[in-house]
Amino acid sequence: MGTSAKDAVATYLDLYGASDSSLAWLLCDRYACDQVAYRIIDADLSTTEVTYGSLRDRSERFARALFLLGVEPGDRVATLMSKREEYLVTLLAIWRLGAVHVPLFTAFAPPAIASRLRRSGAKVVVTEIGQRQKLAGPDDNWGGITVTTSDGDAEAQPSADIDFDDCVRDQTVGFEAAVLGGKAPLIHTFTSGTTGEPKGVVVPTRALASFRVYAEYAIGLQHDDLYWNAADPGWAYGLFFGVLGSLLTGVPSVLARPGFSAPFTWSVLSALPITNFAAAPTVYRSLRAWHEPSKGSVSLRCASSAGEPLTPEVNEWAPSALGTRVYDHYGQTETGMLINNHHHAELEGDIVAQSMGIVMPGWDGEVLLRDADIPAPVGTVGRIAMRLARSPLAWFDGYDGEAEKSREKLSTDGLWYLTGDVGKRDEAGYFFFSCRDDDVIITAGYRIGSFEIESIIANHPAVAECAVIAVPDEIRGEVIEAYVTLRAGQYPAGELTEQLQDLVRSQYGSHAYPRAVHVVDELPKTPSGKMQRFVLRARRRAELAGQAAKP
Repeated sequence: MGTSAKDAVATYLDLYGASDSSLAWLLCDRYACDQVAYRIIDADLSTTEVTYGSLRDRSERFARALFLLGVEPGDRVATLMSKREEYLVTLLAIWRLGAVHVPLFTAFAPPAIASRLRRSGAKVVVTEIGQRQKLAGPDDNWGGITVTTSDGDAEAQPSADIDFDDCVRDQTVGFEAAVLGGKAPLIHTFTSGTTGEPKGVVVPTRALASFRVYAEYAIGLQHDDLYWNAADPGWAYGLFFGVLGSLLTGVPSVLARPGFSAPFTWSVLSALPITNFAAAPTVYRSLRAWHEPSKGSVSLRCASSAGEPLTPEVNEWAPSALGTRVYDHYGQTETGMLINNHHHAELEGDIVAQSMGIVMPGWDGEVLLRDADIPAPVGTVGRIAMRLARSPLAWFDGYDGEAEKSREKLSTDGLWYLTGDVGKRDEAGYFFFSCRDDDVIITAGYRIGSFEIESIIANHPAVAECAVIAVPDEIRGEVIEAYVTLRAGQYPAGELTEQLQDLVRSQYGSHAYPRAVHVVDELPKTPSGKMQRFVLRARRRAELAGQAAKP
C-alpha cells in the first residue's frame, strides 16, 4: 500500500479490468488460508474469527450447490441476510460461480424486496429464518428458488426451501472459479430512492479498481489496521467499501451482528483494538448524543463518514471522544466515492470546515453552471459533475433498462457524469456540498442550500438532528422552515425557536432564518440513513393546504 496514487490507479485498472480476472482469486484465494478475514461480533461481544481458508472451503461447496440448482454465470442471486459468516460465504460463492449479487436490506418491507427480486430477474434468494416471512406474502411472485439457513429451527423452514447448511455440508471442495474479466457484472443493486423509485445499477468487475483506490487512499486502510465499516452491506457503502474494501485489501475487519445502537457501538469500539472506523453521519451524531466521558473512550487512527454531509458539531466532539477528527467523504451508488478528505499520507491535507474534500485520484471533478454544461467560476454555486474523459475510474454507463433516467446522469454529449447535487469549489480545489439539486431553496431571489442552514442549526447544543425545507410564501416565493429532533432534557420548543432563528441570522444572514421550527420525535430517512426532505415538504404543504381550506 505504499504505491503512489497515480501509479495505483493504473495498476488497479489493469488488475481488475483484465480479460482474465477472476473474482474468487481477487477477493479470496490469493490470501493465506490462515489469514483472518473477519472478526464477527455478537451482542455479548464474543468474537468468531473467520479465515480466508474457511471462506474458500465453504464458498467452493456452496458455489457447487448453486450450480446444481441451475445458477450460471451472469444469473442474479439475491441475499436477504443479516451480518453473519454465511453471508460472506454466500457472496464469495456467487462470485466464484460468476453469478451476480443482488443485495437486499434486511429492514426492507416485503413489497420493496419483491420489487427488487422481480426487476433484477433473480433466480435464487439466500435468506435466513428471521427474514423468510418477508418472502411469503402476496408479492412473493418472482418465481425463484429460496435457500434458507435454518439456524437450528428446522420446523420453521418452509418445506419447499433448500437448506443452506445441507448445501455446504453435502458438496465437495474444488469448484473451479469463473474467469470472466473486468467487464463482467458482479453486483446488481438499486439506488436508495431518496427522490423517487430506486433505479437499477449494474456494477462491473472493473469498478473494483475505484473501490480499492478509495479504501487505501481515502479510508487509509493499512495492513495492520482492524477495520470496522458500520454501514449495512445491504446498501452500496457497506457492500462496496465494507465487504469489498476488506476483501480487496486483505485488511481484517469487524462484522457486528446486532443492529445499530449507540451503547453497543461504543462498547465494540472500546473493547476491540479497532483502528479504522467508517460510518454514516447519523452514527456519529448518535454516539455524540449518547456519549459521556464516564462511558469510556477509544483511540482510532482514522474515522470516516459518508452517506450524508457531515455537520460540523461532530468534529467539535470527535477528537476528545474518538481520538481523531472524522473525515467527510462524498460519492454515489452509481460511481463509488468521488470527493474525500483523504487519510493517506500522500493526499492528506488540512480539513477545511464543512468541506467534503478534494477529488479522489482517478476522477476529475468540476462545478458546472446551473443552466449550462460549462465550468462555473471558483466560489460559484453550481452542479457538481465529473469529467468522464479525465476520469479513468468511471464505470457507470446508465441505469438498467431505463434510458430516460440515465440521461439525467450522463450528459447528452457524453462529457459529464452529473451527480444531481449542488455545491461550490474554492481555489485550492476543496468542494463544498450545498444540497441536492431539488433541495435548493429560493427565497426573495436568494439561492440557499439546505445543508448550509442545517449545519448552523446542528451546532446548537439542544439539537440532535435537523432538516430544513422550502415552504411556499406569497411574498418571498419560498421561506425556510426547520424540523429538529432534540437531545434529551433540552429546551422547550418556544425558546428554542428564537435561539435557532438568531443563530442563523448571526452566522448566515437575516434572509435565511427559519420562519418556523418544528420539534419532532424523528426525521424521515431512507433505511440507509439519508434524509428525505421531500417527505417533509409534502407533509408541510398538505398541512398548509388543510389550514387554507378551513373556513
